[in-house]
Amino acid sequence: MTQEPLALYVHWPFCVSKCPYCDFNSHVRAEIDEAAWRDALLADLAHEAALTGGRKLTSIFFGGGTPSLMQPETVAAVIGAAERHWGFADDVEITLEANPSSVEAARFAGLAAAGVNRVSLGLQSLDDRALHLLGRAHDVAEGLAALDTAQRHFARVSFDLIYALPGQSEAAWQAELARAIGFGTGHLSLYQLTIEPGTRFATLVDKGELSPLDPDEGAALFEMTRDQTAAAGIPAYEISNHARPGQESRHNLTYWRYGDYLGVGPGAHGRRDGHATFRRKKPENWLSAVARNGHGTESEEALSPTARATEALLMGLRLNEGVDLDRIARRSGIAADALVNDRAVINLERLGFVARNGARLAVTPQGMPLLDAILGEVVAVN
Repeated sequence: MTQEPLALYVHWPFCVSKCPYCDFNSHVRAEIDEAAWRDALLADLAHEAALTGGRKLTSIFFGGGTPSLMQPETVAAVIGAAERHWGFADDVEITLEANPSSVEAARFAGLAAAGVNRVSLGLQSLDDRALHLLGRAHDVAEGLAALDTAQRHFARVSFDLIYALPGQSEAAWQAELARAIGFGTGHLSLYQLTIEPGTRFATLVDKGELSPLDPDEGAALFEMTRDQTAAAGIPAYEISNHARPGQESRHNLTYWRYGDYLGVGPGAHGRRDGHATFRRKKPENWLSAVARNGHGTESEEALSPTARATEALLMGLRLNEGVDLDRIARRSGIAADALVNDRAVINLERLGFVARNGARLAVTPQGMPLLDAILGEVVAVN
């Protein structure tokens, strides 16, 4: 296990504003000392490298927050340090999440020169009224201009859209999705709006000022989304992610296939050699911890066999390819025949919701809308 390659996640916690649906570790600050942050990220990186030497990186993912607010020099410094510490696989994937503002798009050339070879653009909608509802700072025209710039600078481009918005009709989403597919990117992340606790949207729902779309209507939009993207040659490979063959996010596949990954920066999680690592969440606390200790780790916990097996099942069954129960058994130490509830699998297979072929177990397209319920039935280790 310790010879498997690694993925690296780098968290940049700052945003221009906080979106009302967002429950990520993002913070608005009037100004930051980027040189100090660059030094701290490099120190946090070096700490992880000292523990994982000899394992090449297959991917780096700059997430946030809004990593496109970083200066290209900072991104280049992190990428350069990562290559020195670990070395890169031949086809290393280096992704950066970006907001589609004109200010940030102006950095794309510099980010490409720094070594970023894949961009994930947060368009979120192709409708100005929906963007206003979602609290986005850009409009459709600015977003599409940023997409055009991204496609000129990066070989691989993905963008996000949020659907199942309050009052959204099937016809409206079908037209918006067709337009999105027409831009020709190799990857789309298509998320149903969820009301997360502690967000501005959750407060509005509690006050009766926002009415989420009916779940049955959301399920219909989900099925239509999978049909429409598959017909266009960009099928779902994970419950919310769609790609042309070979354009899947290799970094996110590391998560879903239960590979090892390192996490640096405020609030970043990592998983390596059977341990879960957690960085301090508040930016100022993380920065102080790095200055004091040389790293921002808040805790590191050995994962029990049960925890490893459960996480591997919960993550892997999101994928259309499903899970290899023998591999999970090797990674967790729990026998393959003890990982899932066989009676539940047989019943769900009879209903057409799961498919089992030897050690391979997958949720079918018919079962994906019911994924949470299926996981509750199938996963035997808890």
